[in-house]
Amino acid sequence: MTQVGSISNPYLYETLNMMIGQAIVVQTKKNIQQGKLISVLSDDIVLEVSRTPFFISMKEIVWVTLATMKK
Repeated sequence: MTQVGSISNPYLYETLNMMIGQAIVVQTKKNIQQGKLISVLSDDIVLEVSRTPFFISMKEIVWVTLATMKK
């Protein structure tokens, strides 16, 4: 029996929840995206890039890290 809204990767989910509100870099299977993490859902994250929200499937994420600030 599967649960509706179950979390596909609980470790990634918890890590991303700690990064909400921060600038992050996400590599997916197709590209690298940088922006502000504004939400973490059960299967997706919402990344704000130039005031535009992008939904990224957690299944597509290869790695994620905090973005570094240029000085």
